[in-house]
Amino acid sequence: MEVAYLYSKRRSEFGKKCNFANGETQILESILPTKEYDEQYVQQNPCDKAVVTIPNMSEAYVNTESVVMKNTSMSHTEGGWPKDVDFTESSDVTRFRKKAEKDESYLSAMRTLVPIAERCMKQNNTVDIYEQYFEDDAFEHCSGPPSAKGLAVFRDPSPVKRTATSIDWHPEISSSKIAVSYSIMNFQDDRFDDPNLSKQSYIWDVTNSNKPFLELHPSSHLTCLRFNPKNTDTLVGGCYNGLITYFDLRKPNGIAGTCSPLDTSILEKSHHDPVSDVYWVSSKTGHQCASVSTDGKMMWWDTRKLDEPLDSILLCSDINNGGVTLGGSSLEYNGEAGPTKYLVGTEEGAVVSLNLRNRKTNNGVSVYDGQHFGSIRSIQRNPTHNKFFMTIGDWTTKIWAEDLKTPIITTKYDNGYLTGGCWSPTRVGVFYTINIDGGLGVWDFYHRQNEAAYTHKVGDAALSSIDVQGNGKLVAIGDANGTVSLLKVCESLASPQKDEKAGINNMFERETRREKNLEMREREIKRVQALTKKSDEDDANNSDNGEAALRAIDDKFKILLSS
Repeated sequence: MEVAYLYSKRRSEFGKKCNFANGETQILESILPTKEYDEQYVQQNPCDKAVVTIPNMSEAYVNTESVVMKNTSMSHTEGGWPKDVDFTESSDVTRFRKKAEKDESYLSAMRTLVPIAERCMKQNNTVDIYEQYFEDDAFEHCSGPPSAKGLAVFRDPSPVKRTATSIDWHPEISSSKIAVSYSIMNFQDDRFDDPNLSKQSYIWDVTNSNKPFLELHPSSHLTCLRFNPKNTDTLVGGCYNGLITYFDLRKPNGIAGTCSPLDTSILEKSHHDPVSDVYWVSSKTGHQCASVSTDGKMMWWDTRKLDEPLDSILLCSDINNGGVTLGGSSLEYNGEAGPTKYLVGTEEGAVVSLNLRNRKTNNGVSVYDGQHFGSIRSIQRNPTHNKFFMTIGDWTTKIWAEDLKTPIITTKYDNGYLTGGCWSPTRVGVFYTINIDGGLGVWDFYHRQNEAAYTHKVGDAALSSIDVQGNGKLVAIGDANGTVSLLKVCESLASPQKDEKAGINNMFERETRREKNLEMREREIKRVQALTKKSDEDDANNSDNGEAALRAIDDKFKILLSS
């Protein structure tokens, strides 16, 4: 607390000069003792009195009290029934209602209230209070450059520094909760031996950055964590030791403010490497999820029974001819693109497409060409045009089409090694990238494609994870020190632009046709070269055969002459 001292004196004392001089001692006043007033006083022995000539000073400080926020709940139950009526029994309720409706007081009350309610309903129907007056006015690009400002910083409470490995916003747009998983991703790191190392991950409320909203206590460090879009009170997480952990916030199983796993998979039947990513998948029950790991396996789980996976597939380029096993580093699933379609980014930089309907052909696994030079850190479909998806790895971002094995758009090399990224949920042509130098890049393909529209220095530490809220305005970014920074982007980067969807779709389709034409041209060139090579070989064989026939005729002629 900052303390300030303020000393003041009268205005007449300002600027007065002190004059000191030597002089003789003078008696200014002399009062002799007298007994005239002795009767008015009572003698006190001993008597001490202190006299201070220093003027009195006052000290005061002011500090704003912090507002403590807490969550409370209220339970609404049906009431107002007589004691002899059980409102949970429909027969008792029906019997009581029939009896009350026959009462004269009920009929008179209805005759009085119905005209009033009817009049109010007619007034509401007269004017449409939900009418949108400016729904056709689309927001245009502002004249100023794109910008972003920091709102809050959420620091890992653990005394040992850990990496914020994943960030996931609450599925409800109006919610202010984010789930952040923390772990140490370096193999055999010395920090694992520190007794102060914490295993907890947290759910934060963006309105309170001082304390986590809820603590999650898994059996191992969480490397990924996701809310269930159908049941937002449940989460699934992947652990550093390969386990799958299921949390239900309605059953905390511990003290207030903490939540323990409701169920955890068995070590022998789980992944053998840290879980790279996990996604909830479309199902009738809403309890199924899929996970991928660098051990080369993709597994499906039912969170109601995590004793063993529902299914498992080996990510192999060619399982019949001894192909290479690819370790999964990122996962993408979007039910709108197809309930059986998955996209996996691998450590080797290749993109793997998985379709469960084609299990008979290489387990439904197909590998794309044009891979990255490093691990694919993020892979995600465009939220509007699901046919197209984005991969982020090494120093570039690539845009792909499902029906092509090569990328249709590749960005220029970034100054720093890219560590992640994601699409904007509201702007079709906007996506975000983060790099190892602590920088954030915002690309707006609707504005320009040759360079980033905006760059922002988040911090000095390497950035590790990023996610954007459903309204597109708030961006949460995690770094290697466990710090999560909350940024708010400007309106032009969050609000949809006029004709943006059609413009971006036309651009993607144009680049797709261009890439298909190039592929056809390349196949045609290879076919012509193969035909030319075969024709040359045939001509060479024919010439060799003709020379051999001539030599045979010459030999026969020589034999006839000699005979």
